[in-house]
Amino acid sequence: MRISRLYVPLPLALNEQVELDDDSGHYVRTVLRLKKDDAIILFNGKGGEYVCLISEVSRKTVLIATKSWSDRNVESPLQVTLGLGISRGDRMDLSVQKAVELGVHQITPLMTERCVVQLKGEKKPQRLQHWQKIVQHAAEQSGRTVLPELIEIAALQNWVGNQQGLKVFLDPYAEQSLAQLQPDGMKVTLLTGPEGGFADQERNIAKATGFIPVRLGSRILRTETAAIAALAAVQMLWGDFRA
Repeated sequence: MRISRLYVPLPLALNEQVELDDDSGHYVRTVLRLKKDDAIILFNGKGGEYVCLISEVSRKTVLIATKSWSDRNVESPLQVTLGLGISRGDRMDLSVQKAVELGVHQITPLMTERCVVQLKGEKKPQRLQHWQKIVQHAAEQSGRTVLPELIEIAALQNWVGNQQGLKVFLDPYAEQSLAQLQPDGMKVTLLTGPEGGFADQERNIAKATGFIPVRLGSRILRTETAAIAALAAVQMLWGDFRA
């Protein structure tokens, strides 16, 4: 039987009691329906995980006792940074979720010229918090023990100049494919656009800072499909999909 996994942003150690916050407690009690003495796995995103037992479940408190430590590592040797043009609602959520499942190291949501979504004032931190929850749940589901880093929302022109490794941006009209490239070391930066793609000025800015335009086959992909396909492709070419 598969044991449920739960991310907790807390220091963890062997033979300790962990009290869950209200949201996590509600999830364990109401969604997972776990009872006293049921097993659960806790991880804090810093590497490794703890096999635990539920020691108390009540309407106000959920206590979990850490019983054993596993230094399990499922991270890809390829360090992938993703600059993700912000798209609407479910499309962005899906891109973030699948990026985590596909082993991304870092995600930065990017404001671009053709972004349909306009995040101002309180909407920015609210949206970032929403995506952070998606990152956490995707890490729980996919068995990751290191939590990918979700960076503050940035403007594309401010982000492109600070990236490292093989730097590529997805362009359906590009002449090169990923298979024609080779990373220097084990770092790759992917830049993907919003629903309307990149404006000409943004393409020029990206190329001026060392980004190489690449195509993913002969078809034009939706924004969420392009990000997922590119991540799967780099993991197949240079990451842990080859194992």
